[in-house]
Amino acid sequence: MTTLIVNIKELLQVREASVLKVSGAEMAVLPTLKNAYLLIKDDLIAGFGSMDDLPKIAVDTTIDATGKIVLPSWCDSHTHIVYAGNREQEFVDRINGMTYEEIANRGGGILNSAKKLNETSEEEIYNQSKARLEEVMYLGTGAVEIKSGYGLTIDGELKMLRVIQQLSKNYPITIKATFLGAHAFPLAFKDNKKGYIDCIINEMLPEIAKNKLADFIDVFCETGYFTVEETEQIMEAGIQFGLKPKIHVNQFNSIGGIQAGVKYNALSVDHLEIMKPEDIEALKNTETMPVALPSCSYFLSIPYTPAREMIAAGLPLALATDYNPGSTPSGNMNFVVATACIKMKMTPEEAINAATINGAYAMGISSTHGSITIGKKANLIITKSIPSYYQLPYAFGSNLIDSVMLDGKIY
Repeated sequence: MTTLIVNIKELLQVREASVLKVSGAEMAVLPTLKNAYLLIKDDLIAGFGSMDDLPKIAVDTTIDATGKIVLPSWCDSHTHIVYAGNREQEFVDRINGMTYEEIANRGGGILNSAKKLNETSEEEIYNQSKARLEEVMYLGTGAVEIKSGYGLTIDGELKMLRVIQQLSKNYPITIKATFLGAHAFPLAFKDNKKGYIDCIINEMLPEIAKNKLADFIDVFCETGYFTVEETEQIMEAGIQFGLKPKIHVNQFNSIGGIQAGVKYNALSVDHLEIMKPEDIEALKNTETMPVALPSCSYFLSIPYTPAREMIAAGLPLALATDYNPGSTPSGNMNFVVATACIKMKMTPEEAINAATINGAYAMGISSTHGSITIGKKANLIITKSIPSYYQLPYAFGSNLIDSVMLDGKIY
């Protein structure tokens, strides 16, 4: 099956040679090709170039993209899409003055979601989660990481990871699974934190590894959740079971989580709303990708990741949604890109790089996703007719996507 997209107004993120990520000043450079064509064979990019050089080739389908922009689909490297119910009452509670921490301390927050998930059947969790997954696909996401972490029991965590596995089998979107048993301490272990960590390491991890249910391990390293020492212990155990770390750090406090992530060669450190100079310094010349979650800052009214300082220091930066029921009930990467431009002062070029090639890196898939490169997955966004790609963050409330391609097929 061959598909030819012709008369593309501008083809974005064109890279002849694949790059793993872009950092610092490189983030401001977005290679593009105007008046272009793009050739797709089966599920892979097979060729591209100027319409002036369009080869004579027999294809199965031709798509006319006159006036439209084509770019790689978004790579959302941090989500919690699999959950049960919602936490809309907590949303109202925050409007009425309660903080995220106060809600958590009274049994809300993550523990609220854990209670609901453990009371809900696996089939019902799958049905609720697939609706969210379908929504983000139509919003242009072509690769997504999904975490567990609302089970906080062996059965609950395994149930979540099986749902993620089933979604991956049933949908064309690329999915990576992360084990986040260390999301919070369940009530049963409120006074026995060591006991819960032992449960994660000695009971949950062996089952997850045996059934090949996860690619990564995550920990919520934060005051009131998991200490740096506990985070390191869990990361080390995860590595022993073949899971690479990706960790939550610096959402509310800077307590040394970034340094711990770098020490254990974490693929990414995510949130980063609170960044001290030593945190930025610790990330220099490492293989760890910093990931910002601007729609979480928007929803909770907390600081935004200091993108300008980090990029000026030569760091890379990825963008993700943090889609979850408590602090970011949205998987709209278009809004994330716009918010990064509006609130974090990233340029459109930087934001698109952060949401494509750097997002792919934060999932370990930048060799196959995140750019228009021959041999990479044909996961694409085709916009409506728009003046330029600046319109994507500028018209932040409009749906500018005409169609989405996944595995070489239009959805």
